[in-house]
Amino acid sequence: MLNSELVFIPSPGAGHLPPTVELAKLLLDRDQRLTVTIIIMNFALGPEHNAETRLSTPRLRYVDIPCDESTMALISPKTFLSAFVEHNKPRVRDIVRGITDSDSVRLAGFVVDMFCVAMIDVANEFGVPTYTYFTSGAATLDLMFYLQAKRDEEGDDVIELKNSESESVLHVPGFVNPVPAKVLPEVALDKEGGSSMFLNITKRFRESKAIIVNTFQDLETHPLEYLLSSSNDIPPVFAVGPILNLENKKTDDHKSDEILSWLNEQPKSSVVFLCFGSMGSFNEKQVKEIAVALERSGHRFLWSLRRPVPKDKFDFPKEYENFEEVLQEGFLSRTSSVGKVIGWAPQMAVLSHPSVGGFVSHCGWNSTLESIWCGVPVAAWPLSVATESGSRLEMVVEVGSGNLRSRVLLSKPIVETEPTTAATETADVTTMENPPVKTVVKETKASAPRKPKNPAAHPPYLEVFRLHFVCCF
Repeated sequence: MLNSELVFIPSPGAGHLPPTVELAKLLLDRDQRLTVTIIIMNFALGPEHNAETRLSTPRLRYVDIPCDESTMALISPKTFLSAFVEHNKPRVRDIVRGITDSDSVRLAGFVVDMFCVAMIDVANEFGVPTYTYFTSGAATLDLMFYLQAKRDEEGDDVIELKNSESESVLHVPGFVNPVPAKVLPEVALDKEGGSSMFLNITKRFRESKAIIVNTFQDLETHPLEYLLSSSNDIPPVFAVGPILNLENKKTDDHKSDEILSWLNEQPKSSVVFLCFGSMGSFNEKQVKEIAVALERSGHRFLWSLRRPVPKDKFDFPKEYENFEEVLQEGFLSRTSSVGKVIGWAPQMAVLSHPSVGGFVSHCGWNSTLESIWCGVPVAAWPLSVATESGSRLEMVVEVGSGNLRSRVLLSKPIVETEPTTAATETADVTTMENPPVKTVVKETKASAPRKPKNPAAHPPYLEVFRLHFVCCF
């Protein structure tokens, strides 16, 4: 009997490959009839993928598509992802054709990242179904469907929400609280192509055979209940999370060892960890603002700090050669007994370390799930479309009711003259000493499904998805 081959296509974003690989491994563990090819669309400006993430096995292989730098330079930063995926369609088609020419496997379907749904066209050419892997949360998916329906089914100009009165709110099905129009993701309201890209991607989700979401029921009860019961032309939704690369807790490079050695010397739950994802960075004045707040707070801290990229360029933040070029004179020496400034951080290894008691985060979905898994409270500082979603707003409102001073930080510069309340709270609301928040975090950690060591003991939603897929063999 021929094996059934699944083709996985992750987004080129640094936070998208690891959960894609982990999902593929989980499916392979649970069905010996499956083989997987992961097609990686590279672009030269991205960071190198972790070697341990890409270890091939007899049933799991990786195929790299080289970056065409001359073409990439012509793509607008506003619509980079959609144009990048379109550009790679012919190359993906050629790779898949090679799979179909094989006598040893049968092509069974595509599993595409949320930003790669244009590859549905390629899957259709080969007559196989496409499953969308939504690597953010259910609340974000819920909000995206809501905005797309307002445009395509109700005829509303979503961009005009940007000009709404400041107190205007949206009642999104599946959300506990109304959403102020002013906190909608910037890209959804962008007039220069970002809004159309965002909503057109969402529209194509509806063409999927099913949508796999990296979340779990106890974390996003209300959005999942809506998505699972909806009759609004939404495909079946499977919550299969939390899917994490737990191997990232193991490090063997010199820089990681140095960071963990420093953490080993700190008291339990005493360190504030500041890290803002693969795309997160601040300008020089903002960096100085945060530095003043940290120094005034007196908290122990570990700060992942990287150089920002030009606003008109799609790129990843780079490493500083010398942190003194951006920090106040004497900051490093004055804080050397309580703090450490680093570049790239082995995030999972840091969050799981017992000395870490708080996490200042951009709230990317991987970071959110990792903080929950490790039971570390978060001070949320959203920076981009993936982190401005209503899921974060809902968490802030519900956790903060009367027990925690909370602030939603939008994608706006912090005041650049003197330390503001928001910047000071970068250190102060880490919640390390806040009993109500610590209780909520512990309860949420306890509710997160743990992956069993025995592959036969299937997490319920992952097994339901597997059975749904197997029916298509």
